[in-house]
Amino acid sequence: MKKLASILVIVFSLFQLNITAQEKFGKTLNLGLGIGGRTGYYGYAARSLPVFHLNYEFDVAKDFTLAPFISVSTFTNDYYWGNNNNPYRNYTYRETIIPIGVKGSYYFDNLLKANKKWDFYLAGSLGFAIINQSWDNGYNGDKNYYQGGSNLFLDLHIGTEYHFNNSVGAFLDLSSGVSTIGLAFHGSK
Repeated sequence: MKKLASILVIVFSLFQLNITAQEKFGKTLNLGLGIGGRTGYYGYAARSLPVFHLNYEFDVAKDFTLAPFISVSTFTNDYYWGNNNNPYRNYTYRETIIPIGVKGSYYFDNLLKANKKWDFYLAGSLGFAIINQSWDNGYNGDKNYYQGGSNLFLDLHIGTEYHFNNSVGAFLDLSSGVSTIGLAFHGSK
């Protein structure tokens, strides 16, 4: 019973009536660290990878922002290979992935009557990934071994941000591509 009461108090505090002027969501620099690898534009990595993410949101319409973004991820893997002309040994494969695109977010704060400390949104992102691949010198095997996902991508997001104050917040963005957690730095509204 105490757990249920605690959960209800938390939920109601998140959605208490917010009687303020129309909130602006833009002019926000988001810096995040994420995990990707098995889905989205990292689908061929076959493992989870750390991803550094940066975007800048600007207001487009009421409760709607656009955010150009760039992310960076890199990984290496050893691949044991050889044949009659080349001795068997481990060869290192390196790949750097740089997704670039734009994310459109719709904020549901007004609809949900959320507390002014919280933002809730659904979003979609569209972009392409620049991929740089390299193998150790002397590797003459199948260089398409790690080929995978398309360079173009479309991802869906659901997220929230908690505002520590008017300038800084922490966000969590769950995505079909790369989910991120990070800090949001708000400019003057």
